[in-house]
This record gives sequence, C-alpha cells and structure tokens, in this order.
Amino acid sequence: MHKPALPAVGADTFNDQIRIVLVETSHSGNIGAVARAMKNMSLGNLWLVNPQSFPDETSYARSAGASDVLDRARVVGSLDEALEDCVLVMGTSARGRKVPWPVIAPPAAAGIAREYAGKEPVALVFGRENHGLSNDELQRCHYHIHIPSNPDYSSLNLSMAVQVMCYELRMHYLRSLEGGKESPYLKSMVEPGDEGWDVAPATAGDVEGFFDHLEQVLVDVDFHRRNNPRQLMTRLRRLFQRAKLDQMEINILRGILTAVQKSAGTNDKTNRDDASVPEQDENHV
Repeated sequence: MHKPALPAVGADTFNDQIRIVLVETSHSGNIGAVARAMKNMSLGNLWLVNPQSFPDETSYARSAGASDVLDRARVVGSLDEALEDCVLVMGTSARGRKVPWPVIAPPAAAGIAREYAGKEPVALVFGRENHGLSNDELQRCHYHIHIPSNPDYSSLNLSMAVQVMCYELRMHYLRSLEGGKESPYLKSMVEPGDEGWDVAPATAGDVEGFFDHLEQVLVDVDFHRRNNPRQLMTRLRRLFQRAKLDQMEINILRGILTAVQKSAGTNDKTNRDDASVPEQDENHV
C-alpha cells in the first residue's frame, strides 16, 4: 500500500526547516549570490560554517535585494554545530568515492527533503568553491546529491548548485499546492519521523556521539587502530546512516557499547552517563 499524498507544506515551514549550509566559503560574493538564489525560491534559512569574509559589502551587493536572508544568516564555527539538531543531512558531491554512498539526483533529494521538512530540520550542505566537501564531511550525510552536469565541463559555481536544489524544492512545494498526485519520490515504508513511528528521529549530534563512542569501544577491544584505520569507520558509518536511527535506537546502541566497556574494564563514565536506556522504555525494546 502506498502512502497517501502528503498535505501541502507551507512556504514558512520550508523557510524554517530547510537549512542551506555553506562550508568555508572563500568568496563573500558567492554568499550573496546564494542568498539571492534562496529568496527567488522562497527559502531563507542560511547557515555559514567558517566563511572567510562575512558580512561585508560584496556579499550584500551580490544578494541583489536578498539582504534579509543575509541578515538572518547563522555563522557557526563547525559543521557539527550547523547539523546538531538536523535529522536528515544531504551533501553535494561532484566526484566518486572509494567507498560508495547513497547518491541521488536533485529531484529525488527534494522529494525526500519534503517528507521531513514539515517535521524536523533538514540540512543541504554545500562545500568549498575549489574542492567541495571533504570525505569526513560527506560521511556525515545520509545522501550525496549529484547534479548530472556535462562530464566534459562539470564545474558549477556554488550559487548555481544552490539554485538547482532550491528550484527543485520550490517545484515540490508548488506541486503540493495542486493537491495532486503522490510524488514518485515518496516511499511506501514507515520510518523515523513518519506519523505512527513511536520515537523521534535521532539528530546529527546524537549520531555523531554514537560514532565517537563506537570508535572508542572498537579501540578498547583491539578491533580498530586509529593509526591504521583503513575503511572500517567509513563503512560502519554507511551502514548505520542507511538505518536512519531514532533516539531510542541510539540510546540502546550506546547502552550496549557502555556494557562492552564495563565488561572489558575500560568503562568511560561520560559515555555511561549519556548512553543509558531509560528504564520506562525497556519493555518496549
């Protein structure tokens, strides 16, 4: 049985929940151009991770009247801070990776973002002008977005890439106003964040805490060596990101890790304190 069509998600909801995140932008004019692209498509939630120069005259000049988007922009010191409360993270990637990751085109990314945007924050992450997002940054994403440009000339300006995604998001919103057909990108399964799911989805901050704890336990039991990591943590990240964990699942997994540390005699009190499973929920596991 397919999901019924989602109710229309208002422009204000998209404004609040769709987060455009730019990482270490080197040219402030690109920030202004991104603000213009966002406002064209009724988006206004801009986050900047360590921009080289902002705010400045160039960014406001290039925004061409989208100064309100720049006025509200959040400047943070790390990508983790920008993603802390997000339940869905998608990053743009122009190149293949040694370890394959779920890759989707912009229309599919917009469809998935629309599913979540009425409920929890969604982050679309764009990298540096000269070399995009690092492998570590891309591993924090549930999906990688690939814009299928001309392979002989595939370089896209930062604001152009943002414009492509903002346009796709806008089209999904407009189609929802028509009260029309179910989007082909909506899935028939129920998952964290959907109506009927019993626990809220895990945030990016929750998931990062789990990965840090998991790596430490694997080091503690001599399964993983940080000085010779190979691809172990990358593949484990891919495995758990596919699962789209909820908050209770994170608690359970961290409780297991704490028990392993205790049994091995390497228990970390900090991990134990924030990883325990609430007693009242144990009967529902």
